[in-house]
Amino acid sequence: MLDFREMLRLSYDVHLSYRDIARALKTHHSTVSRCLARFATAGGTWPLANTVTDHDLQRWMHPQPLGRPRTRPEPDWPRIHADLRRYRQLTLQQVWSEYKEAHPEGYQYSQFVTRYRNYVKTVDVVYRKRYHPADQMQVDFAGDTLPIYDRRGRVIQRAAVFVAVLPYSSYTFVGVYPDQTLASWIRGHVEAFTAFGGVPRMVVPDNPKPLVIDVRGDVVLHPTYQDLGRHYQCGLVPGRPRKPRDKAQAENHVLIVERWILMALRHVHCQSLGEAQERVAALVERVNQRPFQKLPGTRHTRWREEERPALRPLPPQPYVLAEFRQARVGPDYHVHVDHGAYSVPYTLVGETVTVRLTAATVECFVDHQRVASHPRATRRGTWSTRHEHMPPHHQAMAKGWSPDHFLRWAADIGPHTRDLIAAILATGPIPEQHYTRCRGILGLAKTHTPAVLERAAERALHAEVQTVKAVKIFCEAVAAEPAPPRRRAAHGNTRGPAYYAAESPTRPASQGE
Repeated sequence: MLDFREMLRLSYDVHLSYRDIARALKTHHSTVSRCLARFATAGGTWPLANTVTDHDLQRWMHPQPLGRPRTRPEPDWPRIHADLRRYRQLTLQQVWSEYKEAHPEGYQYSQFVTRYRNYVKTVDVVYRKRYHPADQMQVDFAGDTLPIYDRRGRVIQRAAVFVAVLPYSSYTFVGVYPDQTLASWIRGHVEAFTAFGGVPRMVVPDNPKPLVIDVRGDVVLHPTYQDLGRHYQCGLVPGRPRKPRDKAQAENHVLIVERWILMALRHVHCQSLGEAQERVAALVERVNQRPFQKLPGTRHTRWREEERPALRPLPPQPYVLAEFRQARVGPDYHVHVDHGAYSVPYTLVGETVTVRLTAATVECFVDHQRVASHPRATRRGTWSTRHEHMPPHHQAMAKGWSPDHFLRWAADIGPHTRDLIAAILATGPIPEQHYTRCRGILGLAKTHTPAVLERAAERALHAEVQTVKAVKIFCEAVAAEPAPPRRRAAHGNTRGPAYYAAESPTRPASQGE
C-alpha cells in the first residue's frame, strides 16, 4: 500500500520530481502524477490538518467510480452459517446462487466466500481451556482398529483400541480389547486408573451407547457405569453430543495413538490380544517419554512430579464388573435370576428389588440399601436361602421339626394341650404327616391366649376330636363364656346364709308374726 503522506511530503517539502518520488516509493511515475492531481482536485492542502486520517487520504487518492453503488447488500451471515452447519448437502456455491438471484448487484462468488470465512472466524472462536492436575481423565476409543492374525496371516479379529489421557500432563494409557462393549469400557477405565496410580476428580467420556442411555433430556448413565463412579468416588461427566471439544485432549491423543502406535504396527502381525497389548504398551511408553516441543520435560516426568501426587488414592480392591437387573420377590421370598433362586427378607414379598450380579456374588438392594447377599450359583436350579430371611415358623421348620419339638411347645401351654398333641402324633405310623396340624393347633395360642387353648384342648380330648377346625371352635366358645365370679375369702367376722335362715333366741319377733 502506498504511503500517501510520504508522497505529499516529497512533493511539497522536498520538491522532487514524479520520477524521483516513484523511485523512492517503488511505484510508477504515472501513479504519482495521478494521485497528486486527485489530491489537489479534492481540495487538499499541505501540511495536512491533524484531523485528516489515512482513510481520508485513501478516499481522496482513489475515489469511488461513478455509476456504481458504494455498498452492496450484505448476506444474512448468521442464517447462512446455521444452514451450512445443519444441512450437510448444502454448499457455499448453492447459497451464493440464491443470494445472487435475490440481489443481482451483490458480491461475486470470490468476495462472497472471503467475507463468509471472515465471519466464521468471528463466530467459531476457540476457548483455550486450562487444565489442572488430577482434575480430569478423558477417554475414548480410537476409530482405527488393530488386526489380529492367525498363523497363516489371515485377519481373525479386529481389536478395539481404548485411549485415556490426563489432560494436564498429557500422560496417556492405551488398552487393547476385543470390542467396544460395556465390559471393555469398564475394563479400560479400571486399567487406566491403575496405570495412572490414582483417580482424578472426574472422567469425561463421549456419549457411547454402552455408557449413556439417554442424552436428549437429562443424561442417564448405565447403572454399571454409575456403580464404577461410586466405587472410585469420581464424577462421570459425558461430553455433549457432537461437541468433540468437550474432550479435546482425548480426540488429540486418539490421533497421536493412530499415528505413532497403530501406524508403527501396520506391518506387525499380532497373533493374540496379549501380544498386541505388550507391543502397544512399549510404544505408549515411548510416547510418554518423548520430550515436549514447547514445554520442558516429558509426559512421564510431568505426570510423576505434578499430577500423580494430586490424584486420589485407589480403593483397596479394583472394581469388578457388575450387571444390574430388576426382579420381583416371589411368595417364597426368593428372586429368580439366571435360573438360580436367592432369598431376601420375607417382608419384601411382592416388592421389586434391584439385583446386582458379579461373577462371584448376587446382591439385592431396596432404595439403595443392600438387603441380601449371596454367592452366585454356578449350577442351574440352585437355591440359596439365608436363615434370617425366613419367617419365624419357617425358621423352626428349617431347624428340623420333630415330635419332641411339638411336645415341648405344647407343654409350655398346658398339660391338656400336651396330651392332645401327643394323641395326634400317635395317630398312624408316620408322625411327619401331622406336623402341619400340630402347628395349626399350637398357633391358636397367638390368636386367643394359652389359657383359652388349654381349656379348648381339654374339651377336645373329652370329645375325642383332633382337627384344627374343632379346636378353633372350642377356643371361640371358651373365649365367649363369661368369666366365673370371684369367691370372697372366709373369715371369722362373716355371717353366712345359715345365720339368717335360723331364728336366733335373742332375736325379737317382728310385729307381723
